[in-house]
Parts: sequence; structure tokens; C-alpha cells
Amino acid sequence: MTSESSPIPVVRSVRADEWPQVKELRLAALQDPVAPLAFLESHDDVVTRPDAYWRERTEGAAAGRTDRQQVIVEAPADGRWLGSVTVLVEEAGTGDPFGTEVDQRQAHLVGVFVRPEARGKGITERLFAAALEWAWDVAGVDRVRLFVHERNSRAEGFYRKIGFVPTGRTVPVPGNPGQRELEFVRTRKRP
Repeated sequence: MTSESSPIPVVRSVRADEWPQVKELRLAALQDPVAPLAFLESHDDVVTRPDAYWRERTEGAAAGRTDRQQVIVEAPADGRWLGSVTVLVEEAGTGDPFGTEVDQRQAHLVGVFVRPEARGKGITERLFAAALEWAWDVAGVDRVRLFVHERNSRAEGFYRKIGFVPTGRTVPVPGNPGQRELEFVRTRKRP
């Protein structure tokens, strides 16, 4: 008896012409129940943005870029995007999304989202493996960071599981200074 295995999802960077898919996935992410904890913008903030915005956003993080990269996981059967993460290269001395100065060259993971029906199937692990590989090998950084809302325990648990550790640094959530974002980092292990 032969067991049939399911096809392996494709992990890759977005292409510049894929802005409609980038838009669709982002809008889906912003409708997720944890979106208010996970993202710094809301569905209402972005749903009416013109196509030019989505084209520019996609081109700015497409394959071939060395300052940012959006990585997606694509279902092998129908090409539907199952999840995404974006890697931003931060240069020392520049400002970060929270208004503080970056003290070293590093990568910053943002926009993490996996469709609910694809969760628990290794998709997030594949996204992070590809994002870290790009950060280490293409961007050439030795430190990758991300922020997680203090009440997003599901995400925090996953980040810890894959080797991110809290730095102890917290920043106020933009627009809601009574809530905090926690910084987590992972450093490159060199031989």
C-alpha cells in the first residue's frame, strides 16, 4: 500500500507584478481577530488605498531587493498565498517604526500572517526559515528582531519556540501608549 503525500508549499519572495495578491493577503490579515494586536494599521486604514500604493509597496519588497523582502508561502495546488512575512533591513542611526534610533545594522521582521486554515501545518516555520536565510545570506546581518504585542501570547510562544529571545526592551504601541510591544531578537550563529 502506497501512502500519498501532499505537495510541498512553495516558499519564495514576491514578484513586483504581484501587487493584487499582496493587497488581498494584507486585507485578509487585517481582518484576522488578532489584527489589532499584531499590526500597526487597520483594515479601514488601508482598504481604500489606490492600486498605485499596492504596486509601490510590492515593488519595494520584491525579489531582487537587498533592503527589504516580502516572503510568501504559496499553496502548490492552486497558487493561493497562505502566509507572508516582510524583512526590513535597518541601518544604524536610522529611525524605526516606533520612533527610536536603530543602534546597529539589523533586520526587522514585520507583517507576519498565516491564514487561519493554514496554521499548525509548518507554514510559519517555513516563512521564518526563508526570512532568516534572506536576512543572513542576502542582507548580511547578524541580528534579526521583531516586536510582539504584550497580549499576543500565541505569537510570543511561537517566536520563543524558533529561537527568538526577549531583550527586555519595550516600546509603547503607537496610538495606544498604555499598551506595550516587546522586542525579541535572534542572532546569527557563525561557525
